[in-house]
Amino acid sequence: MNRSAKSILSLAILGLMTGTASADVIKVGIIGTMSGPYALFGKNFKMGIDAWVAEHGNKVGSHEVEFIYKDEEGPNPAKSKALAQEFIVKDKVQYLAGVYFTPNAMAIAPLLEESKTPLIVMNAATSSIVEKSPYIVRTSFTMWQNTVPAAKIAFKNGSKKVAIAVSDYGPGVDAEAAFKKTFEADGGAVVEAIRIPLATTDFSPIMQRIKDSGADTIFTFLPSGPPTLGFVKAYIDNGLKVGGVKLMSTGDVVTEPDLPNIGDSGIGILSTYHYAVSHDSPENKAFLATIKKGGGNLDDVTMTSVAAYDGARLIYKMIEATGGQRDPAKAVDAVKDMKWVSPRGPVSIDPATRHIRQNVYLRSVEKVDGKLINKESQTFADQPDWALSTK
Repeated sequence: MNRSAKSILSLAILGLMTGTASADVIKVGIIGTMSGPYALFGKNFKMGIDAWVAEHGNKVGSHEVEFIYKDEEGPNPAKSKALAQEFIVKDKVQYLAGVYFTPNAMAIAPLLEESKTPLIVMNAATSSIVEKSPYIVRTSFTMWQNTVPAAKIAFKNGSKKVAIAVSDYGPGVDAEAAFKKTFEADGGAVVEAIRIPLATTDFSPIMQRIKDSGADTIFTFLPSGPPTLGFVKAYIDNGLKVGGVKLMSTGDVVTEPDLPNIGDSGIGILSTYHYAVSHDSPENKAFLATIKKGGGNLDDVTMTSVAAYDGARLIYKMIEATGGQRDPAKAVDAVKDMKWVSPRGPVSIDPATRHIRQNVYLRSVEKVDGKLINKESQTFADQPDWALSTK
């Protein structure tokens, strides 16, 4: 941040801190991909928050809570930082939340301590994000959390030689490190490691490299959206699936809205993830019923909706704990070690890392009653962020 921008922000925050301590309306700024190729996931932020408000109202005590949305479109750190600054200075929000991409979250982090603004991360999945500010709490997941079980399942299922193919940015680097460390510790071998530029649309050359490597299994992560559908279709169209090369991924690669486009050729693809729309629990059924009642299309539901729903729970708790005052340290302390049953299963906020602990499920793409779903078959209970827990 340059000196003039920093001065403007400092003056704005001074005004906030010396103003009314307990406002009638508490504003929450949501930064999400509301348009562009990743728009579905920003819209899921809104679906999840709307579901929480529908069930719990828009007030905490005497304070009305107002959620305001701004569009980050895609991985654009400069834009996301500018949006956060606009939220803080112009809109005078008390909390920030959302953020789909890791680089965007990293760009926002330096603003938080000076502005006394907590950030609830509802997607961005690089482990180190929470280390960038004591005012960051995460309700989504990390790549280490979802990938360690994937590596264990791959080895247990007989994989010996794996090719890793991940997007070339923070979460991909984390996924590669987590899989490699876990799989090799169990006795497997990584025979190829490919980092894929985010803008890649033609995955055929990557499939050829994997064929040439002699791998019996592919492990992959790409951010949910157009790249994941392209990767899976290339895996099928280039003959790797029929050739017996197994595909193991995190759930980002086989989100439910993409399954109809993948088609029956995707049946049997394995993934490990913290949420499936098909998760069989009273809490998830109630959550989906609320979304449907509010006009949401259940075929569009993704993991970002449940992260936003749970994120709204934390924001309400923070407001309650602070009496509506701007007190970020007290707000964050109030949610450390919180435990509840989410639509995804039992969860808690790790007091040491401010990251969500949760079940991770082994799923396979299956056809049930004529519809493709991610069917859960095994639970890895109470998973931490393995990267931070081993430091």
